[in-house]
Amino acid sequence: MTQARNVLVVGVLVNPFAGIGGAVGLKGSDGEATREEALRRGATPMAVARMTRALQAVAGDAGHLRVLTWGGDMGEHSCRAAGLEAEVIGASPSPSDAAHSREAARALLDAGAQLLLFAGGDGTARDLVDAVGDGIPVLGVPAGCKMHSAVYAINPDAAGRLLADLVHGGLVALHDAEVRDIDEDAFRHGEVRARHYGELKVPAEGRYLQQVKCGGREVEDLVVTEIAASVIDNLEPGTWYLVGSGSTVATVMELLGLPNTLLGVDIIRDQEVVAADVGAEQILDIIGDQPARALLTVIGGQGHLFGRGNQQFSPAVIRRLGKANIQILASRTKLGTLQGRPLVVDTGDPELDRALCGLWPITSGYEDTLLYRVATDAG
Repeated sequence: MTQARNVLVVGVLVNPFAGIGGAVGLKGSDGEATREEALRRGATPMAVARMTRALQAVAGDAGHLRVLTWGGDMGEHSCRAAGLEAEVIGASPSPSDAAHSREAARALLDAGAQLLLFAGGDGTARDLVDAVGDGIPVLGVPAGCKMHSAVYAINPDAAGRLLADLVHGGLVALHDAEVRDIDEDAFRHGEVRARHYGELKVPAEGRYLQQVKCGGREVEDLVVTEIAASVIDNLEPGTWYLVGSGSTVATVMELLGLPNTLLGVDIIRDQEVVAADVGAEQILDIIGDQPARALLTVIGGQGHLFGRGNQQFSPAVIRRLGKANIQILASRTKLGTLQGRPLVVDTGDPELDRALCGLWPITSGYEDTLLYRVATDAG
């Protein structure tokens, strides 16, 4: 299926039995035996309904949202109940288990989901660490008994509001959140044994910088300096860095004490300029098949990422780098001038433009990252 422009692709996944043991005193839901005992005691599964609550926040955004989901109670029923059209890309036997959750999560990622919205508890979060790792941002709708992990919204409605912010182009931070789980058997005997299991990338509500009683330009300069310092502290030895045009990226070079081509592309390695004001063919010749990354910013107010003033990043160069090796630098103030419009790509290669669409991490301060949409036009 051809993806519409400027559409956020969300994968919806529900662990239908998450939390089923809580109301009947079982202190967890892991395992078939616990699930069966909970049902015997009259427990009512709630995860499907909690996901429905979250999805109702975006029920009117069909033109800006494409939903991928898994069959039956693992997502499809929640989408339908919320009034959302959804593409069911697969199904699992019922009752489902942890292996089915992992299978569904991988399939949603492979199908093009840019964000995975899931309902479950700590066990489900563990499944996602195994299935998708840091390959995609995730957001948890709380539905479990054990909620020690930091990947969940405070309630289903809050998850829905955060999803709506992303759909409408709001500034949303991206954090690495800890996934923890406890030993349910020990917990049932009054002992809490929680351990770190891994991390997932999670969107968190971003905050605009407060600028009361401060000149905007002065604050912006400070933030850009922090962005540059964060980049410098994370430069990797032996890696080629393609330094794009624009004042935000120029600050990186200034702090390194290196000359900079403000309206061109320079190549640095091990904090030294290797080549200045290079073209696309030179870039490919110099970096070869060695590790390489690009440092880019966007045009304030206009939002172009590729195709305006940086044609040195040709389709061939962009494909050679890959999305994971393109770092975008922009302050919240600069992104705020877009008023929710996406960043724009216009590489001259329509297929590549479509592939570049979606949610991108934006370095917006020192060790501070936002999620922001990239699209083929500013609509």
